[in-house]
Amino acid sequence: MTGPTSTATVSSRIHAQLRADILGDRYAAGEALPSERRLSEDLHTNRHAVREALKRLQQAGLVAISQGGATRVRDWRRHGGLDLLLDVAAEGDAPEALRVPRAAMEMRACIGADAARRCAERASAEVKAQLRARAEQLVAADDLVVRDAHYELLWDLVVDGADNIAYRLALTTLVARQRVADVRAGAVARELSDDVAIRALVSAVEAGDADGAHTLARDLLERSIPTD
Repeated sequence: MTGPTSTATVSSRIHAQLRADILGDRYAAGEALPSERRLSEDLHTNRHAVREALKRLQQAGLVAISQGGATRVRDWRRHGGLDLLLDVAAEGDAPEALRVPRAAMEMRACIGADAARRCAERASAEVKAQLRARAEQLVAADDLVVRDAHYELLWDLVVDGADNIAYRLALTTLVARQRVADVRAGAVARELSDDVAIRALVSAVEAGDADGAHTLARDLLERSIPTD
């Protein structure tokens, strides 16, 4: 018996398969996908499940659906968003060629470095004092997981001090539940273990040294970018 739940499951499977084909360049931008009828036949399912899968692809910016015409692949690199990275990371089907982990950590380093620069320019004396206190708490801790907890809060303060909501939302998207950027203690251990670099970054922010804060933050964050 086929009900709403089974149809949704089938639709999700079709969506994941077509998304992987598009991201993997099996279908080029501008190319027409097979018709709903052809897809339903090839995938041994009903057209309703195919239609639902195509609607999800449209919402993600991967295809353009024309009523009565072909469904064409869009250039997802220009029409997609960070939510696309979240989806493929969560489901584990991102093509390896996209190097999603590297891309995510490079973006984290880029945004984090500029957030540190803005923080040096804009942060209040109160935020700077909190940064110093948090850095000293981190340095005093021996356990890597405890240090990581302090480090996360330290960067929260940096982003707060930068006073840039776009940076806040982008970083939240990247690190949410480690679905895209892996910022668990083991993955960023080279950042967490350098007391000198962390203290130097905070000192630059305290002094209002925007360029220095940017350089120190970039050098610190880039240590965790995957090399492969």
